[in-house]
Amino acid sequence: MAYLLIFVTLLHLITLAILFIATMEKSWWVWDGMEISDLWHNCRLDNDTASWLCATSKETDWLQSVQVLMVLSVVFSSVSFLVFLGQLFTLSKGGLFYFTGLCQVFAGLTAFAAALIYTLHNNEILQDSKDLTKGHFGYCFILAWVCVPLLLISGFMYIHLRKKE
Repeated sequence: MAYLLIFVTLLHLITLAILFIATMEKSWWVWDGMEISDLWHNCRLDNDTASWLCATSKETDWLQSVQVLMVLSVVFSSVSFLVFLGQLFTLSKGGLFYFTGLCQVFAGLTAFAAALIYTLHNNEILQDSKDLTKGHFGYCFILAWVCVPLLLISGFMYIHLRKKE
């Protein structure tokens, strides 16, 4: 049982870190390695200074919904972890981690909705950017999709996890 508890805790921390990286990093859409776009900025590599020049992304309704859902996902997962730590010390023997599991499942569902919206509406989100046929999804977009099953699995594991003493 101790191994399951350690596994679930490590899985939660890993998914939380991946989710935070997917939300904050600058690679949701990539063109030729010289231009990238994320949820917050459009960036271009300046060859003279070898630094990224970034401008705020044009706010569209679809982009704002993806931003909100990804931030909500990070919040739900963070709250879930804090509640889990609290329940470890206050939950009675044999108690289930329902609230922790539900928060984690909600985090997975909000990350799923955000990634799905970005997948289906990237033309509208990146409407003023370069030709989208010359670009591809970046690693942060892939990390967001990787987080979805991990968050859902850990959420269901929390729901079935019982506290033993």
